[in-house]
Amino acid sequence: MTEMAEEPPRQAVVLLSGGLDSMVTAALAREAGFAVNALTIDYNQRHRIELDAARRVAAEIGVARHVILPLDLRQFGGSALTDEIAVPKDGVGPDIPVTYVPARNLVFLSLTLAWAEALGARDVFIGVNALDYSGYPDCRPEFIAGFADLARLATKAGAEGDAFTVHAPLQFMGKADIARECARLGLDPALSWSCYDPQPGCLACGQCDSCRLRQEGFEKAGIADETRYSAPR
Repeated sequence: MTEMAEEPPRQAVVLLSGGLDSMVTAALAREAGFAVNALTIDYNQRHRIELDAARRVAAEIGVARHVILPLDLRQFGGSALTDEIAVPKDGVGPDIPVTYVPARNLVFLSLTLAWAEALGARDVFIGVNALDYSGYPDCRPEFIAGFADLARLATKAGAEGDAFTVHAPLQFMGKADIARECARLGLDPALSWSCYDPQPGCLACGQCDSCRLRQEGFEKAGIADETRYSAPR
């Protein structure tokens, strides 16, 4: 009897920043059986050290392809991550902080979608979450749902009835839940980078919103994280 040829895995494009959330998301895509194509945007961000983290994570995950795409958002500014504005260190507040990069996830997901359509993939992944986060509007479930509608309207594939699925598997997880997923997936959290304001010696600042949320998450989960901080919260 002739053996059936094994079908190749479905392709997916994962937005991989190099942060903890995107690392866990990429691993979840791999666990779900997708061939992971990782897209990292080099937007000339203050914390460019996360690009090295993205390379480490891509190698650890074993991605099919890793594209680092240059897009210099310092030409626009308007954020502490892309302009000469101090990164706030006084704790996570109720307002949208100055670390918000105008329309960042909208721009980045559009690029992720473009590569997916060119690749013939119909699944895109992003590691946003709307529980323990800094209040960015482009992390909300409403944004993800709205972008899925936009993907259908804005693409040849969508117009022909071949819809895209936008996966946000961490959407309703807190940082402690994400830390637990990191451990369950067998990932080393130190491969990732979260800090918005890296300090000399490749130390995380420990005081920005992202550092605080990360530390709190691992503490609540009771899981060790070997990230080195210059001034832990």
